[in-house]
Amino acid sequence: MAVLASATKHILGIVVLAAVAGLLVAGLALPLVGATSVAARSTVDSFTSLPADFEATPQAQRSVVRDARGRELAVFFDEYRVYKPLDKISPSVQQAIVAIEDARFFDHGPIDLQGTARALVTNVSSGSVEQGGSTLTQQYVKNVLLSQAETEEEAAAAVETSYARKLRELRLAMAAEEQLTKEQILERYLNIAYFGGGAYGIEAAAQRFYSRSAGKLDVNQAATLAGLVQSPSRYDPEQYPARAEARRNNVLEAMVANGDISEQRAESVASKPLRLKPSPTTNGCTVSYAPFFCDYVYRELMDWDALGETVEQREQTLRRGGLQIQTTLEPREQRAANRAVRAYVAPRDRAVGAIAVVEPGTGEITAMTHSMGYGSGPGKTFVNFVTDFDRGGSGGFQSGSTMKPFVLAAAIKQGIPLNTQIPSPAQLVHTTPMRVCNGVVSDTWEVGNYDGSGGTYDLRTGTWRSVNTFFALLEERTGICDPVKIAEAGGITQADGKPLQQFKSFVLGSNTVSPLGMAEAYAMFAARGTHCESVAITSITKPNGDKVPVPPANCAKVIDAGVADGVNQVLQGTIDGPDPGRTGARMTLGRPAGGKTGTTDNASDIWFLGYTPQRAAAVAITNPLKTESLKGYTLNGVYYPEVCGGCIPGPIWAQAMSEISAPMPARTFTEPDPNEVAGVQSIIPDVRGLSGARAVAELQAAGFTAYVAAEVNSSVSRGLTVSTDPGAGASYFSGGTVRVFTSTGYVPPPPPPPSPEPEKKPNKKPNKKDD
Repeated sequence: MAVLASATKHILGIVVLAAVAGLLVAGLALPLVGATSVAARSTVDSFTSLPADFEATPQAQRSVVRDARGRELAVFFDEYRVYKPLDKISPSVQQAIVAIEDARFFDHGPIDLQGTARALVTNVSSGSVEQGGSTLTQQYVKNVLLSQAETEEEAAAAVETSYARKLRELRLAMAAEEQLTKEQILERYLNIAYFGGGAYGIEAAAQRFYSRSAGKLDVNQAATLAGLVQSPSRYDPEQYPARAEARRNNVLEAMVANGDISEQRAESVASKPLRLKPSPTTNGCTVSYAPFFCDYVYRELMDWDALGETVEQREQTLRRGGLQIQTTLEPREQRAANRAVRAYVAPRDRAVGAIAVVEPGTGEITAMTHSMGYGSGPGKTFVNFVTDFDRGGSGGFQSGSTMKPFVLAAAIKQGIPLNTQIPSPAQLVHTTPMRVCNGVVSDTWEVGNYDGSGGTYDLRTGTWRSVNTFFALLEERTGICDPVKIAEAGGITQADGKPLQQFKSFVLGSNTVSPLGMAEAYAMFAARGTHCESVAITSITKPNGDKVPVPPANCAKVIDAGVADGVNQVLQGTIDGPDPGRTGARMTLGRPAGGKTGTTDNASDIWFLGYTPQRAAAVAITNPLKTESLKGYTLNGVYYPEVCGGCIPGPIWAQAMSEISAPMPARTFTEPDPNEVAGVQSIIPDVRGLSGARAVAELQAAGFTAYVAAEVNSSVSRGLTVSTDPGAGASYFSGGTVRVFTSTGYVPPPPPPPSPEPEKKPNKKPNKKDD
C-alpha cells in the first residue's frame, strides 16, 4: 500500500508540475511569482474533473467552383484551407515545423516536461516570457477549440490568458494522444495552423506564398513557412522580409540541432533570399473570369435545402464545407460571348448588352455575361441583367417581337396552315375581343408596323418581316391563352417571377422578361418541343467523396415535335430564307439556324433570339436606368441614329454563335411532317409510273390533297401516272391540291405528212415579137 501511495503521489506530482509549469511558460502574460503554490493547491482537483473527451470536427475548408472543363471559377471560404495528407506534404516541412515548434515531439507525451522545465528556467531568470512550453499536440488542441467556437465569447475563451484554459487544453491534449498517433496529430496540425496572408494550413500557405503545392516545398521554403506560425503578422514575409528571413534562419538552426540538415546546408540556404512567388487569395465572385455566372451559381446554392435548412447554414456549408462544385460553364463559349458583347457595348456606355447561351435538350447554361463589370464604381454593377430578379437580376426588359414565335407555335398547334394569308394594314386599331385563359380582353389596341408599310402576308412571310399588324390579327385567331401557355411551359415568366400578363400586346412583347428565360424557351423549339429548366450546376462533391443532391433540369415535352419543327422551319427563314425583306438577313452562320428579332415600341429594348440544334442564345440591349429610346445612343464609340433587333443584338448574336459553333458539327433541323403542319412547303414526290390510285395515295401521304384529274394519251401503260400538276420536284404547300394525269395507253398514229404542192412553172415574159 505504501508503494502504491508513493506511486500515486508521484504521478499526481508530475501532473501538478506539468500543469503548473505549462501554465507558467506557455506564453501567458501571468505573474511568475507565487503562481506555483496557488496552482499546486487547486490544480489536481480541477484537472481531474475536466472532461477528457476530445472530438475534432472536420476542419473548415474552402469550396471551389469549377467550369465545365475543371478550371477554377471561384473560391468561397471563411478559412482558406486545402487539406493535405501527411504523405503529400514535403518532408522538409514536417522537419521544419517539428524543429522550431516542438523538437522532441516524437519523444514525449502530451506535455514535454524537459522542454517545460527549460522554458520555466529561462522565463523565471529573465523575468518575462521568453519561451513557450506548449507541445504541438497542445497547439493543435487550441486551434481545434478556436475553430469550433461558434460565438465571439467561445473564441475568446479558446485563447484567453488563464490557468483554466491551459488546464483544459492539457487535459484534451492527453485525450488526443490517446486517440491519435503522432503522425496523425502532425498532419492535422499542419492543416489547421494559420500561416498568415489568409492561408490556413500548409497547402494554402504554399500556394499563397510560393504558388506551388506543399509536397514540392524545398528547405528554404519549408523553413520560411514554418517560421510564420509563431506570429504570422510579425513575420509576414511580404510586409517584413528582413524579419521573415531572420526567422527562417532560426528555423534552419533548429533543423541542424535536430539533425534534419547539415550545418553546411543550413548556411547555404541562409545565404539566399526568401524567393517568394506569391499568389493572392481570392474569395467569392469578384475576380472570377465569369463573375455574373458565378453570382448566379452562388444564389442557386443559397436556395438549396441540401446545403442547410436556412440561408445562414447554407452559407456556412459553402464557406467551410470543402465542396467541389462542378458547373456547366464552357470557358471557350464564355470568352466568345464576352468578346461579342464588348465589341458592341462598352462597360461605361449608357446601355447594357446581355447574352445567355443554353444547350437545348439539357438546359445547361454554357455562357452568361453582360457588358458591365462586376462590382461597384463606374462601369460596374452587382446586378446580373441576364437573369431573373431572384437570381440577382433586374426587373427585366420588354421582349418586343421575340414573343411572336409563341403565337406562331399556337397557330401551328391549332392547325392554321402556314400559307394562310391575312391582309395586314400599316396601322390597325384593334377592338375585337381576344380569348385569354380566364375570359376575354376587349380593350382598344393601336398597332403599327415598324417600317410603316402594309400588305398581305402568310405565317412565313409575316414572321420573316416581323409584321406587327399581321401578328395582331393572327393572335386574334389563336387567342392569347395558348401562346402564353406555350411560353410559360418553355420557361418564361416575368423577371420578377410572376406569371406572364395576358394583354393583347403580349405578342409584341409587353411583358418584362430576362435573356436567360428567353434563351431557355427558344431552346425548347430547338429540342423539338422538349423544355429543360436552366441548369448551372451538375455536381457537388464533399471532401469525403459523398455527393450532395443537385436539382435536375426537369426536362419535359411541352409541345408536339411536329409543332416545333414547323416553328423551326419558319424561323430558319428569318435568317436564311428567300425573302429579301427578312429581318435576320445579316445573321447567317453558314449552318442551319433559326432566329427572331425584337424591338419595343420606342426602341428602349432591342433583342435577337436565335438557335442551332446545339445552342440557343438570347441577346438584349437596354438602358437599365431609363425607359427612353436607344435611338441616338453611342455604343462603344459608334453612334446609332436608328436601332433595331437586327442592328446591334443580331450582330452580337452572330459573332458569338459563329465562334461558339465553329468546332461543332453542322446539324440540320427535322423537316416538318406535312401531315402535322398544315401549309408547310414540301417537295412534290415523283409518282410517274404508278397507278392513279397509288399516285394519289403517295401524294396524300406526303401531305397534299390529290385526285386523278384526267387521262392523257401516252405510251405509258393504261392507268399509270404520266404527270402531276404541280410537277414532281416542285415546292408546294402541304394540303395543296395536286392533279394527277394517267395514261390512256393509246398513242394516236402520227398524222399523214402533208401532200407536196405541185411545182409551178415560172411565168415567161411575153416576147415582143409575139405582140
